[in-house]
Amino acid sequence: MTVDISVNLSSATPPYEQIRVQISSLIALGALESGTRLPAVRGLAADLGLAAGTVARAYKELEQAGLIETRRRNGTVVVGMPAVSAPGSVETAETVTAAVEHYIAEGRKAGLANDTLLRLLAERLGERQ
Repeated sequence: MTVDISVNLSSATPPYEQIRVQISSLIALGALESGTRLPAVRGLAADLGLAAGTVARAYKELEQAGLIETRRRNGTVVVGMPAVSAPGSVETAETVTAAVEHYIAEGRKAGLANDTLLRLLAERLGERQ
């Protein structure tokens, strides 16, 4: 399974947090479905040029949030999103924030400027009113 994760080492956000946010965003958006196997800690760390402990910390926090679980013989798999939280709850805010972070990261990879990202978002919001 290929997970499209990138880490910006010059960012103020720690690498483990960048990984956590990106994976939780992919789960929230449905890009990583329940049962999807994630890369092994060492493999993802090697791909990203990070220490295995950095990826392990991200996985640990995702596991504590109930998004993934580690199974001895099957590796680390996506459990899915927890039950829908009440509007305005901390869990809902974190899920939305993770999705926004993923949106911004994908826009940056595509070379889109901030005003373009904002315009696209505003257009989508206008469609759903």
